[in-house]
Amino acid sequence: MSSKEKPTLGGTRIKTRKRNIAAPLDPATFADAVVQIYLDNAGDLELVAKSIESADLNFSRYGDTFFEVLFTGGRTQPGTTKSDEGERHPYSIIDCEPKREAILPSVIYIQKILRRKPFLIKNLENVMRRFLQSLELFEENERKKLAIFTALAFSQKLSGLPPETVFQPLLKDNLVAKGIVLSFITDFFKEYLIDNSLDDLIAILKRGKMEENLLDFFPTAKRTAEAFSEHFTKEGLVPLVEYNEKKIFEVKLKEMKSALTTQIAEETDITEVIETVKQHVKDAKLPDIEVVRILWDVLMDAVQWSGKNQQQNANSALRQVKTWANLLNTFCTSGKLELELLYKVQIQCYEDAKLMKLFPDIVRSLYDQDVLAEDTILHWFRKGTNPKGRQTFVKALEPIVKWLEEAEEEE
Repeated sequence: MSSKEKPTLGGTRIKTRKRNIAAPLDPATFADAVVQIYLDNAGDLELVAKSIESADLNFSRYGDTFFEVLFTGGRTQPGTTKSDEGERHPYSIIDCEPKREAILPSVIYIQKILRRKPFLIKNLENVMRRFLQSLELFEENERKKLAIFTALAFSQKLSGLPPETVFQPLLKDNLVAKGIVLSFITDFFKEYLIDNSLDDLIAILKRGKMEENLLDFFPTAKRTAEAFSEHFTKEGLVPLVEYNEKKIFEVKLKEMKSALTTQIAEETDITEVIETVKQHVKDAKLPDIEVVRILWDVLMDAVQWSGKNQQQNANSALRQVKTWANLLNTFCTSGKLELELLYKVQIQCYEDAKLMKLFPDIVRSLYDQDVLAEDTILHWFRKGTNPKGRQTFVKALEPIVKWLEEAEEEE
């Protein structure tokens, strides 16, 4: 053996580096294979699912194509929902009847597939987002099928379909302007509420960041509370209308409270504050009873409480009552509203330990400033219905009531 030859061991294999040979990108062949599975099993989704499970197909690479076949019966052209070349099957979601009983088996079928192949979750999301962004390319009854499918998917808690995947793609300006989105979301709401509560629907809307933006589904020209109520009342979704009206009401109350808080903190002239309240009441059609409640909350929130110093707390509260008495007087225009104010004082003094002993002082101050009438105080003392701290407060108010009754007898 030449000294230049390297010795080798007999029978060993010299390792060579493997080359990464990429499989050809051929979604058409994959799509045809999936279509054939549907055709071979005559659309029986139980059998189709079993065949899919055992099929030697590259689902990880062609997951989007798989869901295109499931939804439309075959592969779709890029950027559209139109059929691409290749065989198709007639058992897709788009080809079935626009009824829940026809579409629900497909939702259950997808759930089974995703349990066995969870990596397909992202592909389902991709395809749904693309279809929803292209709703105008579908026929009206096809859009209804997609809406029913989406509602059933949420009802069945289908993996891979988070609410933002559905709601955000819908907000394309051209789809909203044509009323396509409103029609879709109406079908979705109606179908979802068959099996679920309004609270469930609101939870989904919150997760999809749409709870506060329901009017965004409406064309710009119809983006009003009146149009919302009219449309969904006509569609039989009265609970949704009532919920939206409540939300709008809460927003208007919050806006008025915010404006008042700012003005009181800045010690704005009381006449200007009164005009601000009147304007909010007019614009938002706020009930008098809510106005009285907000006024008291805002006034007491603005007090600089000193903590445990009872006398300083009393002085601060009474000073606030005296300063803003005319504001309270302007809107406590009946015995019923005065009684509501008295209940607000009662509840606050009961729930806030530092105010517990201030109840009779506050009531006396409100009386002295002509905010509360004698009859209102006596009615609360004798027949008040709110139980919070009532026994304690009635006893604390006895001296004032006795004084009022004696004055009444003298007259």
